[in-house]
Amino acid sequence: MTTVLIVYATTYGNTKKLAEQVEAGVRSTGAAAVLKTADTVTSLDCTAADAIIIGSPVHMGSPDWRVKKFIDDITSGLWMKDALIGKVAGVFCTGSGFGGAGGGCELTMLGMLNNFAGLGMVIVPLPKNTPGYKHGGLHWGPYARSATPDMQNVPISDEAARVGFYHGANIARVAKELKGKQLLTNK
Repeated sequence: MTTVLIVYATTYGNTKKLAEQVEAGVRSTGAAAVLKTADTVTSLDCTAADAIIIGSPVHMGSPDWRVKKFIDDITSGLWMKDALIGKVAGVFCTGSGFGGAGGGCELTMLGMLNNFAGLGMVIVPLPKNTPGYKHGGLHWGPYARSATPDMQNVPISDEAARVGFYHGANIARVAKELKGKQLLTNK
C-alpha cells in the first residue's frame, strides 16, 4: 500500500485543520495517511513513506520553528544517506500577515520545497484547475488565511481547507504511480 506522511506544526489549530483535509484527500485514493506533528516525526517515518507533505503556519515569512527543526534534525541526516531520492513531496501552509495569501505563505512554501529539492524528491505542485483554487491555492500548494486583513485571528475557511483535500489526493496518486520505481541510483 502507498503511504503518505503528513508532517505539520500548528499553534492555533488552523494548520492542523488544513492537514486533516490533506489527510482525507490522501485516504480518498486508497493510500494510507500518517499524520504527525513536526516534533514527533522520526527518520523511520520518513523512509517508510512513499510521499511526504509538510504543512506550516507562517512565522515572519518562513516556516514554524518546529518544521525547521524537523528539516534540520531529521531530513538533513536522510540527505546524507540519499534516503529520500525519488519519493514524492508537497507542501501547504496557513498565514495571517498582510497580503492576499497571508503574508509569507509563498515564501514559506518555497522554503519547505527547497528542502525537498535538495533531498532529490519529486515535487507535486497545485494545478490552477484544482477545485477551490481561487479560495486557497498557489501553484506551490494550498494555503489558508488565518486572520482578517486587519490582523484579527479567525479560523481558516472551509473553502480554503478543502483545497488541501485535492492536494493530498494528487500527491497520493503520483506516489502510487512512482512507488517502487527507482528514479535515480548511485550504482
